[in-house]
Amino acid sequence: MKILLHICCAPCAIYPVKEMRSNCMEVTGFFFNHNIHPYTEYRKRLDTVGEYAEKIDLEVIYRDEYRLEDFLEAVAATPGERCLYCYSSRLEAVAATAAELGFDAYSSSLLYSRYQKHDAIKELGERFGIKYGVSFHYDDYRRGWKEGIEISKTMGLYRQQYCGCIYSEKERYALQPSR
Repeated sequence: MKILLHICCAPCAIYPVKEMRSNCMEVTGFFFNHNIHPYTEYRKRLDTVGEYAEKIDLEVIYRDEYRLEDFLEAVAATPGERCLYCYSSRLEAVAATAAELGFDAYSSSLLYSRYQKHDAIKELGERFGIKYGVSFHYDDYRRGWKEGIEISKTMGLYRQQYCGCIYSEKERYALQPSR
């Protein structure tokens, strides 16, 4: 099976790629994460995906678009629902690309994270799969959480400290007690 895997960041891709390859899937990565903030963080994640892909011989399609304004316009009125926008915009992009390029299925490394809303990702993934005529491959990769972390450390990959958007950055850093 040829599968297009949306990669949110290199560390989160490690376990899904390993599992897909072990199940004889031909994996191609897809980087599209237009909401990462700030821009320097976006570049670090983009560059680290390139570094990871080179180390494991993974072809990656890069949609190098930093669209902070689009993200803010979509979520500013309802920041509590921002994750749904992030999932939806990225999953639709990967589904459309998978269909356009003739992949059998698509998925996302978001399914590796313990912090993501798996039910919402699965529902949106299936919805866009139907819309674009390409299967959404769901697997709960959280089972490999510790393994993925250890491998990323061994590989010396940059590991981010928050999900990616300006709101998650605030939750990670601003809400910590001051020293």
